[in-house]
Amino acid sequence: MILSALLTSVGINLGLCLLFFTLYSILKKQPINAKVYAPRFVAAKEKESPSETEANGFNFERLLPTAGWVRRAWQPSEDQFLSATSLDAVVFMRIFVFSLRVFGFAAVIGVFVLLPINFLGTQLEVDFSDLTNKSLDSFSISNVDDGSNWLWVHFCAAYIFSAFVCYLLYNEYSYISSRRIAHFYSSKPQPNQFTVLVRGIPVPSGSSSSEIIENFFTEYYSSTYLSHTMVRRTSKLQRLTKDADKVHRTLARIKSEKDPQQRFKRDGLFGRKVDALDHYGKKLDDLEDTVRLEQSSLAGKEVSAAFVSFKSRLAAAVALHIQQGTNPTEWVTESAPEPQDVHWPFFSSSFIKRWICKLVVLVAYAAVTILYLIPVVIVQGLANLSTLETWFPFLTSILTLTVVSQVITGYLPSLILQLFLKLVPPIMIVLSSMEGYISFSQIQKGACMKMLLFTIWNIFFANVLSGTALYRFDILLEPKKIPGLLADAVPAQASFFISYVVTSGWTSVSSELFRMIPLIFSYIKRLFSGKDGDEFEVPSIKYHSEIPRILFFGVLGITYFLLAPLILPFLLVYCCMGYLIYRNQLLNVYAPKYDTGGKFWPIVHSSTIFSLVLMHIIAIGMFGIKDLALASSLMVPLPILTLLFNEYCRKRFLPIFESYPVECLVKKDKEDQSDPSMDAFYDKLSTAYEDPALIPRRRRSTDGHNSPLLPAEV
Repeated sequence: MILSALLTSVGINLGLCLLFFTLYSILKKQPINAKVYAPRFVAAKEKESPSETEANGFNFERLLPTAGWVRRAWQPSEDQFLSATSLDAVVFMRIFVFSLRVFGFAAVIGVFVLLPINFLGTQLEVDFSDLTNKSLDSFSISNVDDGSNWLWVHFCAAYIFSAFVCYLLYNEYSYISSRRIAHFYSSKPQPNQFTVLVRGIPVPSGSSSSEIIENFFTEYYSSTYLSHTMVRRTSKLQRLTKDADKVHRTLARIKSEKDPQQRFKRDGLFGRKVDALDHYGKKLDDLEDTVRLEQSSLAGKEVSAAFVSFKSRLAAAVALHIQQGTNPTEWVTESAPEPQDVHWPFFSSSFIKRWICKLVVLVAYAAVTILYLIPVVIVQGLANLSTLETWFPFLTSILTLTVVSQVITGYLPSLILQLFLKLVPPIMIVLSSMEGYISFSQIQKGACMKMLLFTIWNIFFANVLSGTALYRFDILLEPKKIPGLLADAVPAQASFFISYVVTSGWTSVSSELFRMIPLIFSYIKRLFSGKDGDEFEVPSIKYHSEIPRILFFGVLGITYFLLAPLILPFLLVYCCMGYLIYRNQLLNVYAPKYDTGGKFWPIVHSSTIFSLVLMHIIAIGMFGIKDLALASSLMVPLPILTLLFNEYCRKRFLPIFESYPVECLVKKDKEDQSDPSMDAFYDKLSTAYEDPALIPRRRRSTDGHNSPLLPAEV
């Protein structure tokens, strides 16, 4: 890619960013858009909408773009931010803080030291009189002369940068670990802290699972056992309940219609008009009867699993970490998620079905990964005009136009790749939900790992190894040649990844602020129904798609620190934008549905270690290609030292993210002994893990018609 093509891409994306910022600044002031840009305040009624006259009246100030949202997003301290969101949100924002520190340090060395050395090299012939039409390779290490002593500066920079990143990693791991412990100390008693999930319950013929569990835990945990809740197969009942709730919402919308004529609808395509209120009322009656019948028939449909609750956190931890029976496949315990985090459909699958599903997921994941190579090949064809002319000879005359060639090579490839990539996160969620996870947070964490690996392989390696290198499988089978292969292929794609950062980073994060899709849906609902819809639900942030994107930019920044430091300023801009925008979104738009206690950070740590080792391997090959064998040999200890550091961090910090230590559990249990509200908590704990579909329900009459299936009051 030539410099002018990159400038074209930067100009297009910068214009889009400014457009999104301006539109957001104007649209967020309109009361009609409150559910799009401030749903948390709408749901909590902390921010009341203006009166009808003020909402419909003209106010010129609302049409003036301002940057007040930046100050409001920046202002809250981390403690204030934590109290308003969750620890997961704090950890998510710490990724940006960590990235800013890494790329800030890297930019100082890369831009002011390495970049001038690269640019002043003579390995590539550069015509300074026509700089805008020259390749960006002149800014990479490829332009440094073979055997030049200036390469020792790159060698020293690799060691200094690696040491600094490891120092930051240690500090962040330590800080977030202490945050996790402090959050545990300050939290109120939670059901998942006192509960474990027990599976593989051996049930003799003629006995019930509930009796077996009661007898087992009463015998072996007589002083600490509190209660248990059996799990039953409720897939059909859950579908019926959702249908009933949907019908009720339709009834509520019909009742709110001001025009009585709008209540009448045609029965079928050519049928007579009927009263929709009566029609859906009868439909709701039938669904309610079916739900009650299904609830009564589920008494014997028990799954060999139960949520077992204890009187203390320590007792639950003991039951979690100690084998319960002589057969390790029976009485298997695992940590219970929060009640609202339980993925109930998981329990409706048998062991054999779950095992088969895991194999299906593995095959499907491999298939999706391979199929995604198709758009990668298309993108690489667009990035290379000569390849594009070979594929489509009739476009040769058009491709000779300067503007067309700059847009196609500078902007279009990364845009197409980004559009295809948006289809992947929902697929990863579906695949993870089939693997047998018992909670939505585990599903999201599994999807996050899949998405990260998918992105690194398909966006980084597939693009880097595209062309002849992708078909030279014999080289991949010889590990000694891999560093040289990467050192030859990675710098050649630096210009593409700079454009990718601008398109996938700048524009995507600014579009997150603008929220185009929710805004369009809001207007469509209002157009056809006269309001925003039958129900309003505050969205939650999609960590499984956002975290891999940030971490992938981390892979690019660390990998290209030595090779093409020109990418670092663009990454710094992205991190600054992301920090402010996501802070604003987490405070105003996204509400936490569950909290894992910061368990996403080990993924961040592992990804950074991978990026460092990848940089070291490429550096070994690069110094070898540049005829600096001594530097190549002296780089070998660096990845080894990095992996040893990673192993130390795993031993030092990872156990804290897997379970809380006894010291913390006992301290909290002692505090509970003087808490007068614990008796009420224990009463709620005994029913906290009841399947929502099995809660006894009744109808409540409103205006002569039935309301939704409501939980019966005790």
